[in-house]
Amino acid sequence: MQNSNINISNKQPAKSLLEGGRIYLIGYMGVGKTTVGKKLAKLLDIGFIDLDKFIESKYYKTVPELFIERGESEFRLIEQKTLKEVSEIENVVISTGGGTPCFFDNVELMNQTGITVYIQAEPEELAARLRTSKTVRPIVSGKAKEELYSFISNHLSERERFYTQAQIIYKTNHLVTKEDVHLTVDEIVSEIKKLQK
Repeated sequence: MQNSNINISNKQPAKSLLEGGRIYLIGYMGVGKTTVGKKLAKLLDIGFIDLDKFIESKYYKTVPELFIERGESEFRLIEQKTLKEVSEIENVVISTGGGTPCFFDNVELMNQTGITVYIQAEPEELAARLRTSKTVRPIVSGKAKEELYSFISNHLSERERFYTQAQIIYKTNHLVTKEDVHLTVDEIVSEIKKLQK
């Protein structure tokens, strides 16, 4: 029986990991892409790349610093170039930035070169996670509870049409404990195997 948290679309054929494919995790900031990605890569015994960290290591600047110094337009060009670069790496899980699928042909590239998984959560859950996150995110820092919720709701509604182009949509509102993460990873692997048949 299919888990009610999961929805599969048939937008693009999935590329098998056995053929050197990739798994791209997409979704809003704070949803748990990096946490899930690391566990998923470990379980599958393949590599893991956090796209933002990869960019930071190449440019010796944090993503917020690049945003401030170069502006969003130039950052998105850097992001696109870097995504194309990592899309040529075989057998890897790639955790993308929250905005990565929303610019240029990035989502099409990901669908063509691997399996895309949208980790989806409600605005309330995202707001709660971001309020307690140790990661510095200037775009949401300093916002009061209601202001943060409103910002996320509006931002998410703008991005949803890009996120939902993923081949697998995994809805989670309880990514708190290690058990939650393991369950999420197991269910995602199960759905990836179905796509590969």
